[in-house]
Amino acid sequence: MLMKVTDANSVTVFDPRGVVESANTPIAARPKSLDGLRLAILDNSKWNANKVLRASTATLEKSIKFGKVNYYVKGSFSKDAEPELIAEIAANNDLVLTAIGDCGSCCSCCIRDSVALEKLGIPSAAIITTEFEKETVLTRTAIGMEGLIPVVIDHPVSSITQAEVESRAARVAEMAPKVWLGK
Repeated sequence: MLMKVTDANSVTVFDPRGVVESANTPIAARPKSLDGLRLAILDNSKWNANKVLRASTATLEKSIKFGKVNYYVKGSFSKDAEPELIAEIAANNDLVLTAIGDCGSCCSCCIRDSVALEKLGIPSAAIITTEFEKETVLTRTAIGMEGLIPVVIDHPVSSITQAEVESRAARVAEMAPKVWLGK
């Protein structure tokens, strides 16, 4: 806490937690069906993100007939996607699945990437882990898109076996369509 003596009888105390003030921006309009839509896979280059995303896509394709699946990779998991990449994804896709948020910076960046795409009208499902659900709430609140619901899978991801990849992919395949459809 920062304190400042203003006179002999009072002290001003500054609360380091601050106050989040933002207008709530609605999420993108949700489609009525997923069949025929173009799916963007945005890999944030974190360890095992690619494995979880590819396994999730394969599992999703068992029940959804996507028009096309396009893969994109960010240069860094701890930075937001470049505006040019966000624009390319929005121009060429109808839905987004991105991963993985399993630490501080990569979680907030996944959510911010999803928010950027939602603002461009692209329903987005960001995969995060159980350990970072609260950070996701704080990030969504701070940037003003509280309605963005993540896909939450078990933590960790960086050190999991193939069987654990498949288990997490099954959870993604269950939850991502609900996020995209707004259910």
